[in-house]
Amino acid sequence: MDDWENGGFGIYIHWPFCAAKCPYCDFNSHVRKSVDQSRWLSAIRLELKNNAIRTKGRTVNTIFFGGGTPSLMEPETVAGIIKEIAKLWVLALDIEISLEANPTSVEAQKFSDFRKAGINRISMGIQSLRNDDLKALGRMHSVNEARKAFDIAKDNFERVSFDLIYARQGQSKFDWEIELKEASSMAVDHLSLYQLTIEDGTRFGDLYERGNLKGMPNDSLAADMYDITQEVTLQNDMPAYEISNHAIEGAESRHNLIYWRYGDYIGVGPGAHGRISENGNKIATTTIENPENWLRGVELNGTSTIDDEVINHIDQASEYLMMSLRLIEGVDMERYKKISGVALDNKLIDKNIENGLITVINNNLIATQRGRIILNTLIKDLLICVVILKAVRRWRQEIIGNLFLRIDFLLGAIIFYKKLFLLLAQPD
Repeated sequence: MDDWENGGFGIYIHWPFCAAKCPYCDFNSHVRKSVDQSRWLSAIRLELKNNAIRTKGRTVNTIFFGGGTPSLMEPETVAGIIKEIAKLWVLALDIEISLEANPTSVEAQKFSDFRKAGINRISMGIQSLRNDDLKALGRMHSVNEARKAFDIAKDNFERVSFDLIYARQGQSKFDWEIELKEASSMAVDHLSLYQLTIEDGTRFGDLYERGNLKGMPNDSLAADMYDITQEVTLQNDMPAYEISNHAIEGAESRHNLIYWRYGDYIGVGPGAHGRISENGNKIATTTIENPENWLRGVELNGTSTIDDEVINHIDQASEYLMMSLRLIEGVDMERYKKISGVALDNKLIDKNIENGLITVINNNLIATQRGRIILNTLIKDLLICVVILKAVRRWRQEIIGNLFLRIDFLLGAIIFYKKLFLLLAQPD
């Protein structure tokens, strides 16, 4: 079995257009007055065909329409993409087909048609159940619209999820606990709960840099909110299965699990990334970010892929650890060793166990709740041996490379002086 089969195989479709740019968003999203959807459908079909050649014979476990705002797509466009995928690959009998949606009344009216197009899971960007906070976050819907859209979604789809952002401006622990309990009472089976982060290049980022983003919680308050998140969701039978994602048993996002379990996935659309196992190698794919340039690239060349990078085994193992340590199931240490050729350092593992940051169950390395709060630091610590190994290998390569250069120089010099000697030895 190839390693990617441990995670599965999915297809990600990136729709880059939004009605407005949210001030906290650093995703590859763009506002356009109009979009020629038939032209975009044709381009996406071309890109899918190109990727199908590279992944021939595979079964597609999941399809995910992300963005941007995919609910701005026409249902006919969505249906055309799903039909094309069904032509090019075999679809799993229990395939999960998700679409991200905004809960405005206009987009909610499309839900029934999206269901007919083949969507069986909807993920709604509600973000807050407080009108003032929705305005501050730049959202275009009200709380009432969000609740109505959620009810419509529940009537049309087997599985419904929605996002909430916490650690918002001026938000207290008590505020968040009450809001989260309200969200949990809405008969939802999956919640994505994200801490508001300030990203460079966003409007919030610019305001923060100038000292004009007031009321942001400090690290201690944000950590308390994280703890409250775990407590409330657990009480409602929606424990975390990943750092920011909670679900009742069986309702986990299967597409995201492919990503976190380090399976293979195709990325189609502007700025979409992918991971494809091909000819014994793991390939990182990258596409053109600008929507118009992406479109022209596909129409001219049949593909918008601008970079195919072979990921070495050490970097594969690092990516696997970084992804899977976000999951409650953790890192399969035997799989890690098979990928990298080097086991994780036992001393580092023991140290972090003693510090209460990780535990080991059935040879799976699992971050504790304390460890998940400082996950980036924990990952860096566990990967220190990998960093050293990479440095040693790079040093060895340089040594060997320099040695060969010196040998080449020496041989060249020998040949030169031999020719010179023969020339001088010739009689006049």
